[in-house]
Amino acid sequence: MKNFTLLGLLLLFSSVLFAQEKKWTLEECVNYALENNISVQRAELDIELSDLEKRDAVGNFIPNINGQATNAWNTGLTQNVTTGILQNQTVRNFSAGVTASLTLFDGLRNFNQLQRARISQLASEYALDKMKDDIALFVADAYLQVLFNKQNLEVLKAQNQITKEQLDRTNDLVDAGVLPQGDLFEIRATDADEQQRMIIAQNQIKISLISLAQTLAIKDYENFDIVERDYDIFGTEILENSVYDIIERAKEERSEIKIAQSNKDLAEKDVQLAKGAFQPTLGAFFNYNTRESGQGRIIGAELDPNDPTRQIGVVEETSQIVVAPNTIPTLGAPQPFFDQLSFNDGMSYGFQLNIPILNGFATRNQVRRNEVAVKRAQYNLEQAALDLEANVYQAYTDAKGAFEAYESAIVAEEAQAKAFDYASERYDVGLTNAFDFSQAKIRYENSQREVLRAKYDYIFKLKVVELYFGIPVRELKF
Repeated sequence: MKNFTLLGLLLLFSSVLFAQEKKWTLEECVNYALENNISVQRAELDIELSDLEKRDAVGNFIPNINGQATNAWNTGLTQNVTTGILQNQTVRNFSAGVTASLTLFDGLRNFNQLQRARISQLASEYALDKMKDDIALFVADAYLQVLFNKQNLEVLKAQNQITKEQLDRTNDLVDAGVLPQGDLFEIRATDADEQQRMIIAQNQIKISLISLAQTLAIKDYENFDIVERDYDIFGTEILENSVYDIIERAKEERSEIKIAQSNKDLAEKDVQLAKGAFQPTLGAFFNYNTRESGQGRIIGAELDPNDPTRQIGVVEETSQIVVAPNTIPTLGAPQPFFDQLSFNDGMSYGFQLNIPILNGFATRNQVRRNEVAVKRAQYNLEQAALDLEANVYQAYTDAKGAFEAYESAIVAEEAQAKAFDYASERYDVGLTNAFDFSQAKIRYENSQREVLRAKYDYIFKLKVVELYFGIPVRELKF
């Protein structure tokens, strides 16, 4: 028993340790978001609803079959169904039936409804694809922001290490009387400023990690972290295409156009459905029914001893009264249940034709409303094409500009690195003061930060262009 307890504790400890050491890659974050993000899950529910709508449309082609059964007791003055006499009694009656109906023609509304359901299902799938693209870009942007903040902190730490080394060297030079006391104060101020900026950078890392975790619907903020690795730049060859080629590709591949086109198709189907109401409707029906009663059945008859005859009429010419035997029916037990159902059953069947003649212009007005919706959907389709063209052009221009900014940042960093090395050499031999040295160091630090910012900005904007080019979100390379 102790061995099992020890084993359970070890497994629990190892699982907790794994949870704490788990670090997420960008690909894992994107895949997790696509499977667990609430917006994506809502879009998937829309697909389920559209599938049910399609099932409803298919069901319109299937006959409707309904069964009914009633077993009731009537108490008080009621007619005896056996004798036809009103009397105070308690009667039990049972009835049952089956009804089937089938629409043979309804102006093709069932057919158009099925086509509309299929288009609606496609529109929901396109909306889900667009949602996944948006979520993937949002996650990638948040992830790259965390990575930038982490690497920015590393830059600050590296620069602060240089500052501390310079602080020790400056302290020795001041003690030796080579440098003035003010240089030592300047280096100490730089060190304090860098310490403060590292604290701010650490807070920015935490905030960006929390933001990314919330996007992924992860509650364990404290243990959530990402893999710290440098991402290379892939897919630059896509910018070798002209912007017009990318625009044409986007119009063929992107969900925005497909959604707008589907909405237009839906509006056109709504017009056809509304026009179907002008057509006659032809249906077929079949009904089977039967009944049973707990009332006694007549098994014979005998003369009423108190009134053996009853008047049934008068001869007009002679005024002679016509009489007949006045019998009293003899009631026996009711027939068996299933025998009554067999004796009392019946069927009805036929066709039903409904011809619309006048309905207060409701059908005509509905057709007009749907025709207006088609025009609006056409305008929305044209606007979606214009918006997509503008967005692709903007994304392409931004990616081109981001690449140029990245290259410029690299050149600037190399220049600032040389300037900083030169300033360090001059400071070490006392040819420049601590303030100038600190300024050169700050410029070098800013150039390193700008390289990081430009790099991740370019990676993100390049992925936007790749999505517009039709590359699936799960195939994006980082």
